[in-house]
Amino acid sequence: MVDIFNTIEAVINQIISPLNWVMLFLIIGGGIYLTIISKANPLMRIVSGFKLMLRKDPSSIGISRFQALSAVLAATVGLGNISGVSIAINQGGPGVLVWMWVTALIGASIKFFSASLAVNFRKKDENGDYLGGPMYYMSLGIKKWGRPLAIWFSIAGLVGVLPAFTANQLTQSYIDVLNPNELINLGDIGWKLVIGIVFTIFTSFVIFGGLKSIVKVTSGLVPIMVILYFILGIYILIANMDVVPSTFYLIFSEAFNFNTIVQGGFWGLVLIGIRRAVFSSESGVGLAPIYHGQSTTKKGTDEGLVGMLGPILDTILVCTITGLIIIISGAYLESDLNGIVLSLEAFRRLFFGFGDYLLIVMISIFGISTLFTYSYYGVKCYGFLTTPKKGKYYNIIYTAAIIISSILTVEIVIGLIDIAFALMAIPNMIAIIYLSKIVTKEMKSRSWI
Repeated sequence: MVDIFNTIEAVINQIISPLNWVMLFLIIGGGIYLTIISKANPLMRIVSGFKLMLRKDPSSIGISRFQALSAVLAATVGLGNISGVSIAINQGGPGVLVWMWVTALIGASIKFFSASLAVNFRKKDENGDYLGGPMYYMSLGIKKWGRPLAIWFSIAGLVGVLPAFTANQLTQSYIDVLNPNELINLGDIGWKLVIGIVFTIFTSFVIFGGLKSIVKVTSGLVPIMVILYFILGIYILIANMDVVPSTFYLIFSEAFNFNTIVQGGFWGLVLIGIRRAVFSSESGVGLAPIYHGQSTTKKGTDEGLVGMLGPILDTILVCTITGLIIIISGAYLESDLNGIVLSLEAFRRLFFGFGDYLLIVMISIFGISTLFTYSYYGVKCYGFLTTPKKGKYYNIIYTAAIIISSILTVEIVIGLIDIAFALMAIPNMIAIIYLSKIVTKEMKSRSWI
C-alpha cells in the first residue's frame, strides 16, 4: 500500500509542477490587472460590503447575501485555514504567511469581479431558481468560445470539489487526538473507514436536501464557529503577547529570505504561499461564484462587494491567527508533524494541554459544514454538463468519495486538489479577465470610479 501511495505522489508532483507556474501567472498577474483597472476601489469599500451582507433584498428567488457568504465561508473557513496553514508552514516555513496575505488581497479583487459576473450572467431553471457561476458567465458572456471553457471548468470541478481534503484531515484528527485503537484495535486504516462511513451517512441527510437545506445549516453553524475560533485564538495570542512581535519579525524576514532551503528556493516559497492561499480562499478557482450566483442581489457589484469579504475573513483573519499559534508553539520545527496534526499539537502546547480537544470540536463543525457546501458545487458542475435535474446524482459519487478520501495520504490529497484547482483556475481567470470590462462599466455607472 505504501509503495502504491509513493508512486501516486511521484506522478502527481510531475503534473503539478508546470501547472504551478500557469496558476502563478493567471491568479497573481490577473489579480493585479483586475486591481489596477478597478483602481482598488472595491478594497476601499470593505465596510460597504459588510453593510450589504446584512441588508435583505425583497425577493423570493434565491438566497440572501449573508447565506451565500456563509455557505462560501463554510467551504473555506475551517480545515482549509487550520490544516492548510499547517501544511504551508511545514513546506515553506514561517515566511509563507506573507505570500498567503498578498495572494488573499489580490484574491479579494478576483472575488469581487467573479461574484459580480455570477449575478450579471445567470439564468433560471424550470422551477424558477437561479443557475449561476463560472460555467454560466462563460457560456452566456462569451458567445463564441465560452462554452468550451465552461465544459473544461465543470469537468475539472467534478474532481476539485470532491471531499478529499476535509474527509482525510477530519479522520486523521480523530485518530490522533481520541486514539480509538485503545478502545477497539481496528488499526488506523480500519478506524478511518469507520469514521468515513459515519461522515458519509451524516452528510447524506443534508446534501440530498438541496441548496436550502445546506444554507440553513451553514448560516447557523459557521458564524458561531468563526467567533469561537477567533476568541480562542486571540486568547492564546494575548497570553503569549511577549513573543508576538518577534514572531512577526521572523515571518517577514523569512518571507524575503533569498537563501531559503525550500525546494525551488525563493520562488518555491512564493509558490507554496500562493497555492495554500488559493486553497484557503479559492480565489480565482471559481467555486464561490456558484453560491453568489444564487443570491437575491439585483446588482452584480453589490454581490461583488460581499464576495470579496471571503478572502479577507478566511485567509487574512483566520489563517493569520492559526499561523501565529503554530509558529509561537514551535511545533512546526518538528518535521514529522504536518497537516491537522501540526495544528492540534500547537493548540495543545499553548492552551493548558487540552487545546487540541477544543480545536477538534471546532474543526468537526467546520469540516462537516465544508462537506455540505462542497457537494453543491459538484451538483452544479454535473448539472451543467448534463441537465440541472440530473445534477443531484453527483451526490452519490460525492458521498462515496468521503470513504475513499479518508484512507489516502495527505500528500496525495493535496496534490490532487492542487491539480484540479489549477485546471479550474485557468478557464475561470481567462473568462473573468475577458469579461472584466462589463464589471468596471457597472462600477462607473454607480459613481464608484
